[in-house]
Amino acid sequence: MRVFILLSVLLLAAACGGRRQQEVARPRVVRVTVAERAKYVDKDFAGLSTADDATNLAFKISGQVLSVDVAKGDAVARGELLAVLDPREVELQVSATRSAYEEARSRLDRAKRLLEHQAISRQEFESAQTLYSQAQSSYENALDLLKETKLRAPFAGVIERTYVDSYERVSAGQSILRLVNPVSTTVGFTVPESSLAQLSRSDTGFTVEFDNYRGVKFRAVLKDYARTSSDASGFPVSLSLRDVDTARYDILPGMSCTVTMRTSDDLPDAVSLPVSAIYAPAAGGEYVWVVDSSDVVELRPVRLGEIFGRDRVIIDSGVEPGDRIVTAGVYRIREREHVRIIE
Repeated sequence: MRVFILLSVLLLAAACGGRRQQEVARPRVVRVTVAERAKYVDKDFAGLSTADDATNLAFKISGQVLSVDVAKGDAVARGELLAVLDPREVELQVSATRSAYEEARSRLDRAKRLLEHQAISRQEFESAQTLYSQAQSSYENALDLLKETKLRAPFAGVIERTYVDSYERVSAGQSILRLVNPVSTTVGFTVPESSLAQLSRSDTGFTVEFDNYRGVKFRAVLKDYARTSSDASGFPVSLSLRDVDTARYDILPGMSCTVTMRTSDDLPDAVSLPVSAIYAPAAGGEYVWVVDSSDVVELRPVRLGEIFGRDRVIIDSGVEPGDRIVTAGVYRIREREHVRIIE
């Protein structure tokens, strides 16, 4: 009985060992990609649509706010009354300057008649003319100030925010409300210093994909960009959207988006690979596993360029176009190991 049990154990161990040897001999399954020449580089940036027209409106004179006739979110037409200052102080000024103006005009008319009869000198007439011009200027200026007690919309838009309430005293130039044009064909984003030189290149192109319209690429062109960065967070860039079907896509200020900047690669021999193909051991260096014609892997050192798109990297040297490169499981492979490729 013991002999039978011993034989059974030995047979089972031999079977397991043979199965283990068979598993070891089985080729490792890997995924590969064919290295492609890096004709262009795509870089993605987080962007935000901005209003084509937006401004903080203010009175040009100081005074007490008589009324604010709009509220946040109200749509207004061009020229519509938005807020009013108490006009009494200005009306008093208008009344005073009008009296001075009418008196100066009367004196000038009298001086003209006297000059015709040579009853006054030319110098006295010119003095009357000067006083009249000064009084007229003061009166017209007071009339203009009276108009400034009413704040009107310079363009059609939406009230984004109000800053003051009725009966509050404000100073000249103090913001009263913010008016925004709800139509947006402008996108803003920031680029790092390394991408600044590529903005003005003739072969640089831009596309914009809004989070609200996934899968739809809008063409855009460079509008302007700043050559200085005040807070070291990047250089501000503005794009103008082109050929937007406004009947299908309602793009409003403040919508988040992804800006893709495409530029041609500077190195003609560079190739692009998925980031997952890079093998970077703890000992240092960057490598890829190249699969030869016999489906055997070879570890090859590479020199990396910049990362672009969502998961691609430029290989400046070490890989040739057409090479088969392992893209999954790069940390489990061994040198000269035979692999089985799956599509």
